Amino acid sequence: MTRLFGTDGVRGLANQTLTAPLAMRLGAAAAQVLTEGRASDDRRPTAIIGRDPRVSGEMLAAAMAAGMASRGVDVLRVGVVPTPGVAFLTDDYGADMGVMISASHNPMPDNGIKFFSAGGHKLPDSVEDEIERTMGQLKPEGPTGTGVGRVIEEAPDAQDRYVNHLANANIMDLSGIKVVVDTANGAASRIAPKVYAAAGAEVIAIYDQPNAYNINDGCGSTHMDKIQEAVRKHEAHLGLAHDGDADRCLAVDAEGNVVDGDQIMAILAVAMRDAGTLRLNTLVATVMSNLGLKLAMQREGIEMVETQVGDRYVLEELNASGYALGGEQSGHIVVPKYGTTGDGTLTGLKLMSQMALTGKSLQELASVMSVLPQVLINVPVSDKSAILASDKVREAKEQAERDLGDTGRVLLRPSGTEELFRVMVEAAAEEDARKVAGQIAAIVAAV
Repeated sequence: MTRLFGTDGVRGLANQTLTAPLAMRLGAAAAQVLTEGRASDDRRPTAIIGRDPRVSGEMLAAAMAAGMASRGVDVLRVGVVPTPGVAFLTDDYGADMGVMISASHNPMPDNGIKFFSAGGHKLPDSVEDEIERTMGQLKPEGPTGTGVGRVIEEAPDAQDRYVNHLANANIMDLSGIKVVVDTANGAASRIAPKVYAAAGAEVIAIYDQPNAYNINDGCGSTHMDKIQEAVRKHEAHLGLAHDGDADRCLAVDAEGNVVDGDQIMAILAVAMRDAGTLRLNTLVATVMSNLGLKLAMQREGIEMVETQVGDRYVLEELNASGYALGGEQSGHIVVPKYGTTGDGTLTGLKLMSQMALTGKSLQELASVMSVLPQVLINVPVSDKSAILASDKVREAKEQAERDLGDTGRVLLRPSGTEELFRVMVEAAAEEDARKVAGQIAAIVAAV
């Protein structure tokens, strides 16, 4: 049986694979699992629901609220807010669980459902598995009368709570910094420009007019060409690009060069080390981070711990070991002191604060790390387990690693959502990376 939950919640084509009846059942099961034992004689369990602006979010949020209320949970709908806003509000309101309806950077027709436990934490695999098992065992009937949960359709102070939280995140005065912000017509369209301007920056917002249908449409962190053009046009000091639910942030320097999540982590890690706030002198990243990040951290005397791909695995390592900074190349940056998940708006604030503190340009700050050429080939396969067990693939990988030495790397991994096997190679020269990746991809395809 295919697992319902993927690497970041449940995702699919809205009204086809991700339907309102499915959302209602999922909401009922999640409410049962995440609020078990939390009710009392004078208090029903509570849940927060937020969403990004895509049209199907209205339908799915309503279905999710109905499912949770049918199991005796009171629901507060907080409207359009970023994913990190829902995580924060789950904790700030003292709710027992939180739900974000969003497909992140995916196209508008897709949607997704992400869950948070009390305190605003993403769920471990074991809890997601329990929710799936509970869905298959749900009884159609639930509590009656006063046992039915309430649904409160509006939380007028929700956005203000989140904005104030960001404003209190130890941010420098950003006066004198001109920034272009691409909010992907998404969940941060109102919040991110407002927060940056309140900190003193001169803000030029683009793709900040969501209409339920234009989220991620040729804009945001997956279409960096738009913000590169805008930064050059407006002669800005930098550009910041978010995705649809604003848990990511990628940047562009004044020359229009992309500064990815690895480079942002390098900048912040060095800054936090110098400030004495990089706990245990360690950065947490995933195995997909560029080898250039590891080499830069070694040069700076900073330890680096790697996890499997997915920001929730970064979060698990941060929480388990007490580290203070982690993230992904894609722009999910987590600073546990200020949030329980990646927060693109906070990342933008921290990046500009370092520019203000040091007086350096983003290009100068990003030079702490040299990005090694990285080639990724997605190979269609029919049996991912056969690839993992193949001696030919293993031998090819080992030989390539010997040939590349300390300035190269090979990473092979199956896709978690598609019938693909990913071949990623880094090398000092792009030509070498392409050659090695092509050779290994051919062997994978022949298995």
